[in-house]
Amino acid sequence: MHASGKIGAAALLGLGLLALSPSPRAEARIVCENEFQIVQGSPVATPLCADRYLARVARNYGMRVSEADLRNPSVKRRVCAFIGNDNRVYSICSGWRPHDSNPSWGH
Repeated sequence: MHASGKIGAAALLGLGLLALSPSPRAEARIVCENEFQIVQGSPVATPLCADRYLARVARNYGMRVSEADLRNPSVKRRVCAFIGNDNRVYSICSGWRPHDSNPSWGH
């Protein structure tokens, strides 16, 4: 085999191994099941997954809101005031509803 053939074969082998290895982005992907993040097969409550789920439920009610929008406390307060008694998001909205004892509501 010529030198250029060896280099080509090594390059193909390297590309093949790269294709088989998981990308860093794939490994870092967060998997949510409703409001819980799945960590090593177990559900863990995380703010990110809770906001994703709250936004999804809010969109079911016709609200135009994203999980990023919910990082704004006034948006989260508005969403929870509207849908916070829904059993699916009741715990996520705890402290964000007008009748909860939340200093941000002025109680």
